[in-house]
Amino acid sequence: MNRDSRVDDYINALPDWQQAICNQVRQLIHQAEPEVVETIKFTNRPYFTFDGNVCALLATKDHVNVFIYDPIVPDPNGLINQGQDNATARSIQIYKDQSINQQAFINLIRAVVANNRAGGWRNIRKPT
Repeated sequence: MNRDSRVDDYINALPDWQQAICNQVRQLIHQAEPEVVETIKFTNRPYFTFDGNVCALLATKDHVNVFIYDPIVPDPNGLINQGQDNATARSIQIYKDQSINQQAFINLIRAVVANNRAGGWRNIRKPT
């Protein structure tokens, strides 16, 4: 696992329930693609990359956002619950005591990585 201690610092500064969500999401990201690289962008935001951005974390007052940087990746399980019409990213908002469909999340991350391997969603976008 390509861990970045700055991501540890970001997560460890959060309330316990947000730490639990972020740690679970982080583990699932690495389970989906062990070669994903962690980094910090925009001063303190944890990003996960593989041939481009895959996703990012942002803890807010009452939930954790997982930004999915691929607006065309299929979401057959309906994990994405914000930004469906966004041109570059959509997100999954996870609230305290909310569970996440782990296999669906892993599949979603694998699909983003596959698109990145193929040149990125911008290059493979289907004509409208």
